[in-house]
Amino acid sequence: MAALAAVAKKVWSARRLLVLLFTPLALLPVVFALPPKEGRCLFVILLMAVYWCTEALPLSVTALLPIILFPFLGILPSSKVCPQYFLDTNFLFLSGLIMASAIEEWNLHRRIALKVLMLVGVQPAWLILGMMVTTSLLSMWLSNTASTAMMLPIASAILKSLFGQKEAQKDLSWESAENAAAVRTNGLHTVPTEMQFLASTEDKDCPEEVEAPCSKKEEEYRRNIWKGFLISIPYSASIGGTATLTGTAPNLILLGQLKSFFPQCDVVNFGSWFIFAFPLMLLFLLVGWLWISFLYGGMTLRGWRKKKSEIRADAEERARAVIREEFRNLGPIKFAEQAVFILFCMFAVLLFSRDPKFIPGWASFFTPGFLSDAVTGVAIVIILFFFPSQRPSFKWWFDFNAPNTETAPLLTWTKAQATVPWNIILLLGGGFAMAKGCEESGLSVWISNQLHPLENVPPVLAVLLITAVIAFFTEFASNTATIIIFLPVLSELAIRLRVHPLYLMIPGTIGCSYAFMLPVSTPPNSIAFASGHLLVKDMVRAGFLMNVVGVLLLNLAVNTWAQTIFQLGTFPDWARNHSAIAAALSSTVANHTFPTL
Repeated sequence: MAALAAVAKKVWSARRLLVLLFTPLALLPVVFALPPKEGRCLFVILLMAVYWCTEALPLSVTALLPIILFPFLGILPSSKVCPQYFLDTNFLFLSGLIMASAIEEWNLHRRIALKVLMLVGVQPAWLILGMMVTTSLLSMWLSNTASTAMMLPIASAILKSLFGQKEAQKDLSWESAENAAAVRTNGLHTVPTEMQFLASTEDKDCPEEVEAPCSKKEEEYRRNIWKGFLISIPYSASIGGTATLTGTAPNLILLGQLKSFFPQCDVVNFGSWFIFAFPLMLLFLLVGWLWISFLYGGMTLRGWRKKKSEIRADAEERARAVIREEFRNLGPIKFAEQAVFILFCMFAVLLFSRDPKFIPGWASFFTPGFLSDAVTGVAIVIILFFFPSQRPSFKWWFDFNAPNTETAPLLTWTKAQATVPWNIILLLGGGFAMAKGCEESGLSVWISNQLHPLENVPPVLAVLLITAVIAFFTEFASNTATIIIFLPVLSELAIRLRVHPLYLMIPGTIGCSYAFMLPVSTPPNSIAFASGHLLVKDMVRAGFLMNVVGVLLLNLAVNTWAQTIFQLGTFPDWARNHSAIAAALSSTVANHTFPTL
């Protein structure tokens, strides 16, 4: 048994290398089971899917495999593969990331967050609402991970003021052993809990607070408040990222693959997506807040009428003081913050109004088809690199004694280069290259033929099943990898069902962001879990219902207001043309004798 255990440990430690080497061998039969070109393309796609799900290679490195494998296997020439890594969709995403870098550089996001928390009040349920609203609004423009990482320290400071340092230290023992084991099991790094961190950095000159002894019920209440705060932040980051095209990578992958599969489709842009997804985000946030508040935030039907104890009233007053102090420490608003805020508003308004579909946008004044969202985004962010970060003064030109130093711009390229996650852009490119390979190799036609038995499935049931399956699948795999794998199948399934392709592709895209049950599901979940105050069972308990509610609300949205925005009740001409081309190719393939590989 000891020898067997030792071998198992060796295998586990070398698991990535073993997956890397043996997966191609295991997938070789696929090449011979299908027509040559389709089989080779499916081999590459399945290989990438396994590498993405197991992370045998870094996600962005796996995304580069089409550059090597497509030309070598005769699927696509490199001249067609490489441009997929910098489509205009990638530049739209890049412009959003650069704008987010400028917002973070001048702490504008922190000022906005603290201002919102000052407005909502300091009762736990209302603070949770404030945290969720702020995090979701930030994650619409910043990355979900950055929004979570910024909001967690703010939540920590507020909780410290609510419960006091002594209580926090006393609460550490009840969960430390179980949390440490859970963190190790999930492959996360053990980090100090928020209270331990605050204890190590607390000003030693502060007088020690005298806490009244609290009952076991009060201790449980305080622990639940901790959980409510920590769970609400990553959940709202995932929800908020779905509201804008640039909020999360899967949204942009949908846009890019639409242009690849259906070049004539122009119904999805920043404005139309926002009109559809923003109300869905608000609705999901409201339901999520009610659920988390009832579960962990101390909200009960009788609680609204119950008079607060003196201890809780004092704690809430301290929390209010902490928020005010944090806001005061930011100082008066700087010229650079004002400039970045104005440019950010221009960025959002111009993207929204370029072509909102329900009215003519400003792009109608230019040559049709020449302007895209990428043009708008890049035009605004370029201003960040030359606009001065200090208020210009005309007196400087006439004051010969003034220092002749160059004014720093709002954002330097060095800062942008350091903060922009370039790996995500490569990941997007890998998805677009995969979609192009499916189209050019005829694999999409082959998939369409295999979906023939599903023609009689009611579309409403198909959407429900798709969102449920994808929401479950993305609990264990990257949401970006998930949507890259599923979108080609969903587009062909829609053609088979004779429904609008977006009727299946939009819920699939948003559904892959609804991963709430496990710490490893998303980076925001991992960050919150690694704090040490959450257990896996806490996230499963809260996340299961969040997944169910998310799937149901998404189906409600797709079958109601999305029908009008995207004309989902029709089978559009561009989908009909694609169907006709696919049928012609299928007939050609059926009558063609394939050479051996």
